[in-house]
Amino acid sequence: MAALVPAYALARYTGAARRILIACKERCRRDVAPFLGRVLAAGLTALPSGGPRASPWCLVPAPSRRIASRVRGGPHVQRIASEAARLTGAYVAPALVLKGGRDAVGLSRAERTANLEGRLRFAAAGRPPPGTRVVVVDDVITTGVTSAACVTALKNAGVPVVAVLALLATV
Repeated sequence: MAALVPAYALARYTGAARRILIACKERCRRDVAPFLGRVLAAGLTALPSGGPRASPWCLVPAPSRRIASRVRGGPHVQRIASEAARLTGAYVAPALVLKGGRDAVGLSRAERTANLEGRLRFAAAGRPPPGTRVVVVDDVITTGVTSAACVTALKNAGVPVVAVLALLATV
């Protein structure tokens, strides 16, 4: 596994925050995505900036399984990232694809790792623009396996990542 980058979550996966995310993710409440995008944008602007001459941010959404994305009405993390990018001037680069695997709910860390093995791939067509500060964006950090796999896939493709930013974390 590649050296990890700083990871940040904006709230705990509990209470109202959990209910709002589930509404967006599992109940196809697309009207919630702009709100979550504003929250993500606020988190992005709170990351260490690198100073006034820093390059622009580029958000790489953690991908969902295709079947899950279809059931959920599209890639919810990408939708949220796009709203955050609109508000901050960041770019969105859908540079990762997840092929196959099973739903990770209830899986242990080892099972999640095995579930992603060979399934998370870099998509060259979604490569972040050169000179941007790349941040992997996810909805929930549970064990950190998905975040680490995303960072590793990007680094293996020659794309340096500066941080992981999630809306929520279970721990």
